Amino acid sequence: MKTILKIGGMSCSACSSHIEKYLLKQDGIIDASVNLVMQEASITYDSSLTIQDLERFIKESGYESLGVYDGKEKKISVKPYFFFGAYLLVYMILSMFFFFPYKNWCLFFGTIPLIIFGFPILKSGFLKLIHFHPNMDSLVFLGSTASFGYSIYLMLNHSNHTYFDSTIMLLYFVKLGRFIDQKSKQKTKEAIQDLVQITPENALLKNGKVVSIDEVKKGDVLLVKPGMKIAVDGIIKKGSSHLEEAFLTGESIPVKKQKGDFVIAGSINLDGVLEYEATKIGKDSTISEIVRLVMEATNKKTPIQRMTDQVSGYFIPGVILISILTFFIHLYLGNEALLPAITVLVVSCPCALGLAIPLAVVVSEGVCAKKGILVKSSEVFEKANQITTVVFDKTGTLTYGNLRVHKIKASIPEKEVLELVCSLEQASSHPIAKAFIEEAKRRKLLLKSVSNTTEISGKGITGVIQKQLYAVGNSKLLSKENPYKKEEELFTKDGYSVVYLSNENEVLAIISVGDQIRKEANKVLASIKKEIILLSGDHENVADQVGKQLKISHIISNVLPKEKNAIIKKLQKEGKKVMMVGDGVNDAPSLTTSDIGVSFVEATDIAANSSEVLLARNDLNLLLDFMDISKKTVRIMKQNLFWAFFYNFIMIFIATGFTSITLHPMLASLSMTFSSFSVIMNTLRLRRIK
Repeated sequence: MKTILKIGGMSCSACSSHIEKYLLKQDGIIDASVNLVMQEASITYDSSLTIQDLERFIKESGYESLGVYDGKEKKISVKPYFFFGAYLLVYMILSMFFFFPYKNWCLFFGTIPLIIFGFPILKSGFLKLIHFHPNMDSLVFLGSTASFGYSIYLMLNHSNHTYFDSTIMLLYFVKLGRFIDQKSKQKTKEAIQDLVQITPENALLKNGKVVSIDEVKKGDVLLVKPGMKIAVDGIIKKGSSHLEEAFLTGESIPVKKQKGDFVIAGSINLDGVLEYEATKIGKDSTISEIVRLVMEATNKKTPIQRMTDQVSGYFIPGVILISILTFFIHLYLGNEALLPAITVLVVSCPCALGLAIPLAVVVSEGVCAKKGILVKSSEVFEKANQITTVVFDKTGTLTYGNLRVHKIKASIPEKEVLELVCSLEQASSHPIAKAFIEEAKRRKLLLKSVSNTTEISGKGITGVIQKQLYAVGNSKLLSKENPYKKEEELFTKDGYSVVYLSNENEVLAIISVGDQIRKEANKVLASIKKEIILLSGDHENVADQVGKQLKISHIISNVLPKEKNAIIKKLQKEGKKVMMVGDGVNDAPSLTTSDIGVSFVEATDIAANSSEVLLARNDLNLLLDFMDISKKTVRIMKQNLFWAFFYNFIMIFIATGFTSITLHPMLASLSMTFSSFSVIMNTLRLRRIK
């Protein structure tokens, strides 16, 4: 059995590592993976355990189980961070530049609101300490309480220098960093909710009774009318129709389905009436399988996460140990012991470390947003520089994703052909009619009045225009000899659908309709100096034709969502870092499994939510902009981290008091502020990116 539990109280990779190790030690647990970003534990266990047992294990490890993951997330408000940011600014100005009666007491009471604001961190840090599994919260707890307690001691002894500002600065900046991280997590989790909402809530039984999806049983015969969604996976028993499956297969042209064909829940029935037998329901359905794949991909651990686990495991206890050793060594030597021990904790407070990556991400996201690039994960910029392979979906990615008029061969002027065809197609419910209606809008054509329209199922439509009978449809509708057989063969070979225009006397024109390659695609692909793969659910001839035009040598076609996901995993096992660019629900698992998922905002919602990078404009050039920004962002990140670690190493060493330099807690507080300020100023250089 397998379940996903929401976890409360995790603040760093040391937390997730500890919970994971604790769970794996328990009898009955087969496997466990704790995801810090998603705040979840994915647990595989045997029948000897219950959900209550798993929640008890989480509690025993020092954390809180928030129940089984249900896809619902509480929204996070930004208002408290604006308010307390302004509050902190006023507080710092008053404490540094003004003197007034009872200043220390005012500062003391002034710290209370921010201590309340940061109390969850202090509580978490304390609990982790008493459980002997310190995390970043523990370091914050020790630094804050040490500086706060020592400030009270100085205040009561009528000292003019206190360190209340160190306490609230630390709490605010750590909370701000957490807020930035939580916003990214929230966007990622919304993907699961959107997946579930693809299928309708109700189903129509053959006898006309409407029931909820949960009431449908295997073997039930259901009815679906034009415009309705297929309720569950099944097999058609009666009727034929065109189904819109683009949300799942990526195929831009609706698929004709008839007796014996398999239908997928969530598909939209466009024209005919179908009776179908339910074969897969609940967790066995295609959509449920995609949900499972997305969840598994979301809960995977990257090498960066594992490395962070190891670093955090040494850094946090190391600082605490240094502080304790400093105290006892000075005590043994007969020196002032408390002051340097507190100074070590104050100076090592991770403000700079907390800001180094999140701040760079925020600034870079702002730069990206101005260009129309939306970035949802803090790891994306770093991972983009490690990419070795870029995998492109075809429909809606390298192509525009909708049917368009391609070429016209005719014995009459092209404009006249389009006016006649578009006028007739106004009355048609066939999917291809949409392409002509859009073409009429683009060209601003004046459509003609049509009378006596008749739609002939499986063939096309006829109608009278200016006392002349015209017909638009496939070759089955032709009553005369077809002079365009050669053109039809060529168009069909290239993956296009064919439409004829004829009157009572002759065939007037043949029109090819299909998806079109993006105009910027060739330039973008030529600029990406990495391995490029075309991965498509389309038929082989269609994918090969697109690959040929874009000079892509590695083409994989006719693949289902599960197979796409497996191919991405295979590439990763070969040691490749994969960026997946796609849209449609069929791409959701592979977008999440890949090292970086990229899609257009105009893509289906689940594809967009499964992606870490969204291109707000329908333009592949934004992909190149993203790669350039990522390169510069990573450079800034490395500089920030180098400074943050270098600062901690040097300043902790000085703070111990074992050098000729004496560092007072007040100077430690100022140096901490300077460290954060340096990181901020360095990061703001990213705003210069054009």
